[in-house]
Amino acid sequence: MLHQPLRILAFGAHPDDCDILLGGMAIMWAQQGHQVTFVSATNGDTGHHLMGGGPLARRRYAEAQRSAEIAGIHYQVLDIHNGQLMPTLENRWRFVEIIREADPDLVVSHRPNDYHPDHRCTGQLVQDAAYTVTIPNVAALTPHLMTNPIFACFSDRFQRPYPFQADVIVDIDEVMPTKLEMLHCHASQFYEWLPYNQGRLEQVPEGDDARKAWVNELWGARSRGLADAYRDALIGRYGRDRGQAVLNAEAIEISEYGAQPTPEELATLFPF
Repeated sequence: MLHQPLRILAFGAHPDDCDILLGGMAIMWAQQGHQVTFVSATNGDTGHHLMGGGPLARRRYAEAQRSAEIAGIHYQVLDIHNGQLMPTLENRWRFVEIIREADPDLVVSHRPNDYHPDHRCTGQLVQDAAYTVTIPNVAALTPHLMTNPIFACFSDRFQRPYPFQADVIVDIDEVMPTKLEMLHCHASQFYEWLPYNQGRLEQVPEGDDARKAWVNELWGARSRGLADAYRDALIGRYGRDRGQAVLNAEAIEISEYGAQPTPEELATLFPF
C-alpha cells in the first residue's frame, strides 16, 4: 500500500544528476505535498578543471542544497570521491540503510548501462539493494522493510545491451522554468566544468537570465527530445490536444527488480 503523502527517493551519481533527470517531476510531487529526497552517491569532488577536493565538494554540496530549496525537496550528498564509487558490499549496505530509512514508495536511479562508471555503479548498487532491503539479517541494526518498494530508472540514450523504455512519460512544461532554476544553482557544472569539458567555455554568457536561456537551449534539449520521441504516449496520457502541445517531458522505466505496480498504483504515484 502506497503512503500518503507519497515518499519518493532518487539516487544520482553526482550532485546534479537527479536535477537533470527527475527535477521536473520532483517539483510537481513537492507542490502536491509529497516527500521527495535526492541522494548523490558521490560528493562531486573531481568535477572541475580549476578546483577540486574538499573545496569543490563543499561548493557542490551547497549548490545541491540551493537546488533542493527551490524544488521543496531534501538533498543528501554522500561523502564518496567522485570517480571512485564502487559496487562494494559496504556501499550496498549503505544504500540498503538509506532506502530503509526513507521507506519509499518509489526508488529511481540510473540504468547500469551508462557511459559514466559512477552512473553504472549507482544503478547497480540500487538494483542490488532491491529485495535486499527486505532481508532482516542484512544491515541488521536498520529495521528491514516488510515490502519491496517500486524501483525505476531514469531515461537515457544508450542502446546497448537494450534501449531505455518509457513506462511513464510526464509533461513538465508548467514547471520547466523552476527546473531551470534548479540547474542554474549548479554553476560549477553548467557554466564552468561541462562547458570546459565540451569545448564551449567561451560560449557561456554573462548574467542570470542569459545563462538560464543558454542552459535551456542545451540541456532542455533532453526534455524536448523525450517529448518528441514519446509523442504518442503523451497523447495517450493527456489527450490529443495537450499531448501534441507538450514541449518538455521526463520519463522513467519501471525496473523488474522491485515491486511491480498496478495501473492504479502508477496513477497514484504519478498524479500529474
